[in-house]
Amino acid sequence: MAEVIRMPKMSDTMEEGVIASWLKEEGDEVSSGDVLAEVETDKATMELESYQDGVLLHIGVKEKESVPVDGILAVIGEKGEDYKHLLEEAKNGESDDDSDDSDKKEEKSEKKSSEKIDTSDINASIIRMPKMSDTMEEGIIASWLKKKGDKVESGDILAEVETDKATMELEAYEDGTLLYTAVEEGSGVPVDGVIAIIGEEGADYEALLKAEEQGGDDSKEKEKEEEKEQKSEKSTSDSSSSESSQQSTSSASSGSSSDNGRVKASPLAKKIASEKGIDIAQVNGSGPDGRIVKADVENFTPSKAQEQKSDGDQPSINIPQVVGEEKSEKVELSQMRKTIAKRLSDSKFTAPHFYLTMEINMDKAIEARKSMNEVAPVKISFNDMVVKAAAAALRQHPDVNVSWKGDHIMKHQHIHMGVAVAIPEGLIVPVVRFADSKSLSHISAEVRDLAQKAKDKKLQPEEFSGNTFTISNLGMFGIEEFTAIINPPDACIMAVGGIKETVIVKNGEMKPGNVMKVTLSCDHRAVDGAVGSAFLKTFKELLEDPVRILI
Repeated sequence: MAEVIRMPKMSDTMEEGVIASWLKEEGDEVSSGDVLAEVETDKATMELESYQDGVLLHIGVKEKESVPVDGILAVIGEKGEDYKHLLEEAKNGESDDDSDDSDKKEEKSEKKSSEKIDTSDINASIIRMPKMSDTMEEGIIASWLKKKGDKVESGDILAEVETDKATMELEAYEDGTLLYTAVEEGSGVPVDGVIAIIGEEGADYEALLKAEEQGGDDSKEKEKEEEKEQKSEKSTSDSSSSESSQQSTSSASSGSSSDNGRVKASPLAKKIASEKGIDIAQVNGSGPDGRIVKADVENFTPSKAQEQKSDGDQPSINIPQVVGEEKSEKVELSQMRKTIAKRLSDSKFTAPHFYLTMEINMDKAIEARKSMNEVAPVKISFNDMVVKAAAAALRQHPDVNVSWKGDHIMKHQHIHMGVAVAIPEGLIVPVVRFADSKSLSHISAEVRDLAQKAKDKKLQPEEFSGNTFTISNLGMFGIEEFTAIINPPDACIMAVGGIKETVIVKNGEMKPGNVMKVTLSCDHRAVDGAVGSAFLKTFKELLEDPVRILI
């Protein structure tokens, strides 16, 4: 009987896999244990084995395509067997819930559409929050300059809006009566949110609001938008003509003024200028069309104005124009990078981190390493000594060797040290198991072997899972000190900096020495400051007298 082959969960963090290559083709006979394909997970490239005998009837995924865990990969069965009903059943099983929800949404949408309110005969328009800067997401109504029931004309200032960069004026684009204001002063409105309604007196603005809740009248909204765009284009054209005219005359004003000589400034800016005794005509505006806003007046000083005037007497300077090309490249995320992003985001924003930094004198460690490498079968690195010392310190402080599990803490009796390894695709953490029981030579050989497997994407699941504590070392890159994000399921991670030659004060005397800084990141839910500090103190003692590591 034919059977659907699904994407297995090949690691504890895997959510989807990419078919790196198919090793079998449709029509091939396969036996239990045969490798069907190579699958790229978030941590390694692994083999997908067949668990039954038969013929590979169907391949549902192309090479380099991703498939979520439990997604359909292939079908294996007897030669000539009809398998299409299996695919339909599998797909229907996955989409039943979605289709039910979709049907409900469609019914709701159809019902909503059938009851749509006709607003074509309502002579009123909704005023929305405009996007007044490229980074603006919402605006705050600083003050209303018109009240409900007031008559307004196109160009009148309705309100002052505080954006993320300045306080700016909100103009009316049509004549009428202010029928409705949606928010009070001091309240925020998202970009494109409803601010007010302007129209003929007595117009049914409540019907407009109800239509807005239903999704609005698209045709009417488009018509209003076109009118606004035409007015905006006309305003821009007039402004450009005015600017051109001003440039052709020798008596151009240094301030911000309109075509009729009126200074373009917000009421708030005028008020502040009046209180400070500033001639607002001398202030340069940073708002739309050179309008003067609050910040311009607050930042204005008479000396700057004098400098600007005197600059006019100076000979002009030709500034060379630099021409460049803006270019960016879209880089698709690898499975590893997606998982790193998700896991570390979850860790950083879920676990309350705190950090403990300690400086360690590495003079004796340097001497000990030199002596050990004279007889060791493999070269021992400072990182190997850090791994061994941390494992030994964990044995003395088991309350650091824990994992947070929500409703309980898992206290581990074993010590499995995760050692962060950088590879081109991202970061992976191979695990040295029972590190406290292994010699420095053993740790050194194992770390090198695991690092090479990580770079070759040959790590097996048991080689990158089960860590109880993690070490991240950037000392080889010249980094003196940094903090690391906790690597779940650990409650702690230790960031190790480089060894630096410096002056050390000992017994009142200054002597040259070598120091290394380490920072312990702790999950405060599971590890308290005193517990983490005691661990670091022991770790420091072990490295400052390395003979203790060997005991």
